[in-house]
Amino acid sequence: MITHFEGKTAVLTGAGSGFGLACARIAAARGMRLVLVDVQQDALDRAADELAPQTSQLMARRVDVSNADQMQQLAADVQQTLGAPHFVFNNAGVASGGLVWENSLDEWNWVLGVNLWGVIHGVRLFTPMMLEAARQDSAYQGHIVNTASMAGLLTPPNMGVYNVSKHAVVSLTETLYQDLHLVTQQIGASVLCPYFVPTGISQSHRNRPEHMGHEAPTKSQQIGQAMSDKAVGSGKISAEEVASRVFTAMEDDQFYVYSHPKALGNVQRRMEAIVAGHNPPDPFAERPEIGENLRQALREA
Repeated sequence: MITHFEGKTAVLTGAGSGFGLACARIAAARGMRLVLVDVQQDALDRAADELAPQTSQLMARRVDVSNADQMQQLAADVQQTLGAPHFVFNNAGVASGGLVWENSLDEWNWVLGVNLWGVIHGVRLFTPMMLEAARQDSAYQGHIVNTASMAGLLTPPNMGVYNVSKHAVVSLTETLYQDLHLVTQQIGASVLCPYFVPTGISQSHRNRPEHMGHEAPTKSQQIGQAMSDKAVGSGKISAEEVASRVFTAMEDDQFYVYSHPKALGNVQRRMEAIVAGHNPPDPFAERPEIGENLRQALREA
């Protein structure tokens, strides 16, 4: 539970856009020192230029969060320059769609590298220094927020690689919450599970590693991209609103953070089917026309 923010340090990955930038803006407004991390240099530069005048200290680093060495160097730089952070937002993420057997090995490595390994690196590197700060100072308060997705609680079709990465983040963060409570009351954890919010996530291909090349997408991947563009682009909840909920969650020691609580009906049906031993429920029960259109498009491929 965070009772005050001024003067504390926030590390935010994916800080050049979307939830990361929105959270960084709130952190700056609350008087926090910022460590902005992103793989896209121009977006990172814009964020740093905007926020530097609003904070007493800002560090901006271009880092590929999937790269262990780069993340190790980031953690060392933060420790040396600012000390242990109080707030770590492991937010960087990418999306990729298509039928689960059509994702290439490169695609799996990229999505899992950013979405899962990026969170793993953030947790394994920053948690120990936060725990040490808590041992040294009984007034220290810290919180770790990992960005998953409603896709971490559901299994929507035609986006398996993304689902796998986000389910893993939910599991990792729930375990982190339990592990932290075994050893300290000074550091909390939350998992952010947004639904469709207008961010840059549907345009993740802009940051695809060069070694992946530009192979022509399959029919299912083209369909998945079009559906993602439409769903994300038409979202009514802003990244700023979601970021505000993140800070409220830290203040209230709330673990699950949702952008669209009404979507939890689908989660409840999935959980009830698991407990009852039933087959997975129809993900399009509430919008059958979407499911029918997807089936027709894929079978015509």
